[in-house]
Amino acid sequence: MKFTGKTVIVTGAASGIGKTIAAEYAKVGANVVLADIQEFQLEETVAEIKKYSPQTIGQVTDVRNPNDIISMMKRANEAFGRIDILINNAGVSRRKSPYDLTVEEWDDVIQINLRGSFLCAREVAKIMKQQKEGGAIVNIASTRAFMSEPNTEAYAASKGGIIALTHALAISLGEDRIRVNSISPGWIETRDYESLRNVDHEQHPVGRVGYPRDIAKACFFLTAEENDFITGENLTVDGGMTKKMIYEP
Repeated sequence: MKFTGKTVIVTGAASGIGKTIAAEYAKVGANVVLADIQEFQLEETVAEIKKYSPQTIGQVTDVRNPNDIISMMKRANEAFGRIDILINNAGVSRRKSPYDLTVEEWDDVIQINLRGSFLCAREVAKIMKQQKEGGAIVNIASTRAFMSEPNTEAYAASKGGIIALTHALAISLGEDRIRVNSISPGWIETRDYESLRNVDHEQHPVGRVGYPRDIAKACFFLTAEENDFITGENLTVDGGMTKKMIYEP
């Protein structure tokens, strides 16, 4: 899988999984554009990733704002002459009882997670369509599209919507040689991995909690030119957790 010279946009890239995805693409020679609403964190992350890829750029972007998205795509295209890959990673959660969740809080989660993914995909597709090679889009969903803890309705709905959006876009954009897939991460520890307990690792069939780099590797797989027969799919990356039956004693 070769990404040298490819232009990759990662949203929600200032921290967490998005930061790792951006860094891993940079390490293998891609031109990486980081988009995030957190300006200070974004500047710090861009400075870090420039160690691997000096041409890395960052663009403050609110994915709720269509004009921000258009500006970000335009800058990426003007900087590198093309856009090959989009990783739709920007997302938020609101853990709150459905009795108390406000309409404004619900709308904010849907706008960032679901509408933002659609708008970014639409705008990048306009550019990819003009390229003979097309492009690849990966939407970051979640295993919470299929299973839930209490008080996560807005997040679960948005992530379920992303999976449906993925297969719909795959069909609509296929004739323009644009592939669209999604990844559903399970427990990916983005903060203090060393503080995890044995029981945290042992509940995973593979014997450990996930690293952000596990999601980056999945992005590599789904965006590699060699895997151009894969589109409209959702890849669950959760160490087998969603396949494990759990019965209360």
